[in-house]
Amino acid sequence: MEKTIYTREYGVMLRVLREMREQVPLTQMELASKLNVTQVFISKCESGQRRLDLIELRAWCAAMGVSTSDFLEAVEAGIANAHTQGDAPG
Repeated sequence: MEKTIYTREYGVMLRVLREMREQVPLTQMELASKLNVTQVFISKCESGQRRLDLIELRAWCAAMGVSTSDFLEAVEAGIANAHTQGDAPG
């Protein structure tokens, strides 16, 4: 099994994460300030260079004013859409 960070599904999650941040709207710098991390950390997470664990994801969602469940629903919808369009394996 390939590492999930290299899957298209993980790519969908990253896209949703970035899109939600932009819709709030927050810049990477503003989100970094809310999370007490650097803008580089935010950039690395959004680009897939650094993996988020569940607790970090929860804090990220809270900082954006988005419930974790709403975020996960958006990810699930994005994955389903990618499968329908043949963009994701499985």
